[in-house]
Amino acid sequence: MLEGSYLVSRELPASSEQESQWIYKTFHAVKRSSKRRSEDGEDVPSRKAARPLGVLERQGRGPHVLPILNANEPDDQHQTAGMGGLSAVLTDRPDIQQQAVVLKGLFDVQIDQPDNQHPMAGLYVRAVAQKDQPDNQDQVEDKSDTSSLINQLGRELSISCLLHCSRSDYGTIASLNKSFQSIVQSGLLYKLRRKMGIVEHWVYFSCNLLEWEAFDPFHCRWMHLPRMNANECFMCSDKESLAVGTELLVFGKEIESHVIYRYSILTNKWTSGMKMNMPRCLFGSASLGEIAILAGGCDPAGNVLSSAELYNSETGTWINIPSMNKARKMCSGVFMDGKFYVLGGIGTGNTTMLTCGEVYDLEAKTWRVIPDMFPARNGGTGGNEIPAAAEAPPLVAVANNELYAADYALKEVRKYDKEKNVWITLGGLPERAVSMNGWGLAFRACGDRLIVIGGPRALGGGMIELNSWIPSEGPPQWDLLAKKSSGSFVYNCAVMGC
Repeated sequence: MLEGSYLVSRELPASSEQESQWIYKTFHAVKRSSKRRSEDGEDVPSRKAARPLGVLERQGRGPHVLPILNANEPDDQHQTAGMGGLSAVLTDRPDIQQQAVVLKGLFDVQIDQPDNQHPMAGLYVRAVAQKDQPDNQDQVEDKSDTSSLINQLGRELSISCLLHCSRSDYGTIASLNKSFQSIVQSGLLYKLRRKMGIVEHWVYFSCNLLEWEAFDPFHCRWMHLPRMNANECFMCSDKESLAVGTELLVFGKEIESHVIYRYSILTNKWTSGMKMNMPRCLFGSASLGEIAILAGGCDPAGNVLSSAELYNSETGTWINIPSMNKARKMCSGVFMDGKFYVLGGIGTGNTTMLTCGEVYDLEAKTWRVIPDMFPARNGGTGGNEIPAAAEAPPLVAVANNELYAADYALKEVRKYDKEKNVWITLGGLPERAVSMNGWGLAFRACGDRLIVIGGPRALGGGMIELNSWIPSEGPPQWDLLAKKSSGSFVYNCAVMGC
């Protein structure tokens, strides 16, 4: 065990040997190990740290520990078999001190130095590189920027460190200098994070038409997005939203045509002008990494569509894919087991909700109908049924490749049995989450959790609440993640994982 100072990341996952060019040497420091030494030398159990919301994920990986060694410590004391060593000493230079302060805030750096030394003198950060490193062109692209980012560490190791920072810290990192700003806004960090399996899920929702909020569950932090620069026609039109890659897309209609507004987390700005091959509204949609599929809906003339399109956020392009077997509007879409599903909706000339679903195989490029996949009503039966057009699209979400639905009328959560093609009631929804025939209530997956966003109605505003539940831990027991004064009607909601 390494005694002395060490640097501990906030629940940061390690890079696998196959996926990352750099890996850090893990040390079981005293306060992060499963046991600690008492003053008399006995092993005593340490208190288990509370597990934060798992939005910075990598299965099977624990917290990462980097040592801060004394500058005069021989390199060969900490060599790892089969790996070459890499070390760097941060000096007293003011620019390096500034970066070290940022690192201290990001990684909870603890520095133990003799009283007669400058606090930053001899700060020694050691990492270990793989001996047999795979070629990775992404690590070295943008060669025009020759800055090492974190001085003395080199560009590649600097990027490897940034990959494991929470993206809520990227704004602070980008403010250091133009080199950091360039690497954050280029999107390279998110591209590499996807390859490494590092994912943070943030919730984006709107309770005030043109204003959007973002919530970071890992730090329980609220962020207000810039206001959309849209006209009154767009504000009053039917709107759908979708998060894909590093973008939040909001679909609606302006005076003469349909339009898509795009918010980028890289620039923190809204832009407009994107167009689909077939403009539509009231469609079903879902995203998988940097791609998304939109299916069905209505065209500008009000005709119900069976067509579908695939959007690639990396290229900003729309591609037509085969049409569904049935035209439908006001439907919902999800990705499950790598396939795209469409559920519910209203067909051409129908006044009742469709019960069949359809699944699109991205490899075979074919649609298959699934009879009786979704209940006819969200709890509605008998003569008190409301018109199908007044009911919200199915409230569905996929967590860990399992499909769940929220029945707003009975306030229940159900799970879909893929083999038997039936729905099983698991328990109730949060009591204070109310809706108007399903409208105004958000039901989404956020990593391995299900999220319900809504709140009680009140004149002049209300209270918005975010409740979460991890299905793998048992029957529904909703935890209140956060709440704030706001409009309690959720117009649109999307979860971005990157």
